Amino acid sequence: MISMTVLENIKNINDFEDNSLLIVDDDNPFRERLARAMEKKGFKVSQAEGVKKGIDTVKKEAPAFAVVDLRLGDGNGLEVVKEIQNSNSKSRVVMLTGYGNIPTAVAAIKQGAIDYLSKPADADDVERALLADPNKKAAPPENPMSADRVKWEHIHRVFELCNRNVSETARRLKMHRRTLQRILSKRSPK
Repeated sequence: MISMTVLENIKNINDFEDNSLLIVDDDNPFRERLARAMEKKGFKVSQAEGVKKGIDTVKKEAPAFAVVDLRLGDGNGLEVVKEIQNSNSKSRVVMLTGYGNIPTAVAAIKQGAIDYLSKPADADDVERALLADPNKKAAPPENPMSADRVKWEHIHRVFELCNRNVSETARRLKMHRRTLQRILSKRSPK
């Protein structure tokens, strides 16, 4: 249940003249699902799966709103944020990432993002972040990731960065290889 003070900080998409939204994410199923949900909420959505296509889209028409993944297959989403801010300084940009940390959040805000959400973010969280009054404190997410889920995401990220090499991942995480194997064999926590 959302409190009244949170609702007071959120505008309606109809309050904006331009409702164009650019979603830049290389996770195709997630991007498609988010695009459909945001279209139902009244946004005019365009999509890009990487930095190059995102920048090309921004050069054609700068969006009023954007949701940009931090880590993309062909580079860093902050490059897209920078291009958006150069094209339209009033754009409202929300960064998404599966691997949230303070330095990347600070970098995103310095580039012009108004908020930073951890994946998997649902359409309601994205809408609230995009439409929130930037002069007021942002509301906390309705369903934040649990500490166990954050740990699980971090372990799997390092595992992928180590090319799925269990021994190398265990060494970098400073944990026993068998402990890591047990964690990797389990399903993700809620």
